[in-house]
Amino acid sequence: MSFVDKSLQCSDCGTSFTFSAEEQEFFASKGYTNEPKRCLSCREARKAERYGSGSGGYRPRRQMFPAVCAECGKETEVPFEPREGRPVYCSDCYSRVRSNNRR
Repeated sequence: MSFVDKSLQCSDCGTSFTFSAEEQEFFASKGYTNEPKRCLSCREARKAERYGSGSGGYRPRRQMFPAVCAECGKETEVPFEPREGRPVYCSDCYSRVRSNNRR
């Protein structure tokens, strides 16, 4: 199948942008059936708004909670709120505890 550049209108800013033959081929190879609704700058702005522009990636920064490791007593941070009566481990101790439980 041969693709030809298409002119589309951005649903956010209303400007016209080109959906190139190369982009169409890429979309088809990924199995995408819809054409893009936004121009590149609006797509990037939407990603930055949704995921934040920090940390260089598209993942939102997780909230971290302070904790004390139940194994070694070292202060650490974990991505969940610790509950009383449940042990919390630093990453080193967690790896050891986890590998010991697998045996």
